Amino acid sequence: MKNVTKKLPPKNPNMSLKMSLKNAKNLNPQLPPDWRWVRLGEVCKINPRRPEGFNRSPDAPTTFVPMATVDEKLGTITNPEIVPYSKVSKGYTYFEENDVLFAKITPCMQNGKHVIAKNLIDRIGFGTTEFHVLRPNKEILSEWIHFFIRQPLFLQEATAYFTGAVGQQRVPQEFLENYIIPLPPLPVQRRIVAKIQELMQEVERARKSCEKQLETAKALTAAYLRQVFESEEAKKWERKRLEEMLDIIESGSRPKGGVFEIKEGIPSIGAEHLNPFGGFLFNNMRFIPKEFYEKMKKGKVQKGDVLVVKDGATTGKVSYVDDDFPYGIAAINEHIFRLRGKEFLTQEFLFWFLYSPLGQIQIQQEFHGAAQGGINQRFVNGVYIPLPPLPTQRRIASELKEKMAYVEKLRISIEKQLEAINALPQAILRKAFRGEL
Repeated sequence: MKNVTKKLPPKNPNMSLKMSLKNAKNLNPQLPPDWRWVRLGEVCKINPRRPEGFNRSPDAPTTFVPMATVDEKLGTITNPEIVPYSKVSKGYTYFEENDVLFAKITPCMQNGKHVIAKNLIDRIGFGTTEFHVLRPNKEILSEWIHFFIRQPLFLQEATAYFTGAVGQQRVPQEFLENYIIPLPPLPVQRRIVAKIQELMQEVERARKSCEKQLETAKALTAAYLRQVFESEEAKKWERKRLEEMLDIIESGSRPKGGVFEIKEGIPSIGAEHLNPFGGFLFNNMRFIPKEFYEKMKKGKVQKGDVLVVKDGATTGKVSYVDDDFPYGIAAINEHIFRLRGKEFLTQEFLFWFLYSPLGQIQIQQEFHGAAQGGINQRFVNGVYIPLPPLPTQRRIASELKEKMAYVEKLRISIEKQLEAINALPQAILRKAFRGEL
């Protein structure tokens, strides 16, 4: 490979190209013989001005592209706005048909909000000022640029050149001007772009199919629970108010000042630790001091407890402390209720009912307050459980546990398939820009 540093010295002496050169070589260990390295600034204009003498009627319908209309997954514009020219003539970014729009601000840049401007009224458009505009010359296709800049390695490197305050950081124009990309002849570009588009369509079909399977798998949980608690058999069971069936309903507490600085001690379970599947997330555990735990009169977790989120956005989320719960000693914080039933109500049956669509509807009906409202201990007065005999409760709990284990296994399998499918686009692009397609 030729010494690209000598061939392509930086236009801006303050702009280091070491990372760009290193990553270019990673993407392309050996370019095909008819390919060459070029700077983006050599093959396209970055942020070109409007044509001299540009004029348009104030009320002319004009395509406007806010950042929100860019689909980061597909790299396409969805539902652009049509506005009078007078509304966007000043203070917005001008671009033309087939220009490449690159979101320069974090986190849109990293998320992939980059697109080719297509189907513009009168072949011109306007968009947010957070776009860099790349206008290709006759040597390069818009699609070649677009696919290249959507690569994670390119986006990762762009973050190293961010300028501006935290939260408002942007990729400078110089980064794009000096970035080195591989450039084959136009016929080769067309062939590779066509192949990329064909493969991406196949990936998208596979992704949609897998997502549909995942939705179906997740729906099985609700279906199984409805078969139990909304069945003709369940309608014959005695309905009891939850308040009449509980020995314990209590929440926990934490030391004054919070627990963020406490790195060890007794695990403190909060709303963020209950997952959507009736289990737990332990990757961001909080702790309370052992001395505080020993003085607690309420909120100490036991095996078999049913835990319910009592306030906030996830009010009503339910989890069950089963035999796989990893902590021998743990507590709940002030955002969780701990429930234990009387001798005629098994804990697993209680959990499955509160987790069911029927149980969730009743809990949500007891929600009070605004978005950060929730339920109080009196919510149990508004929840009614269809209660079969104990042997039936145990049988149902056992059957549901077996069915849900199957659903969980199926869900994990499909999610792994989806993860593999989502990795395919970058693998395709990696091969494309190595000349391997």
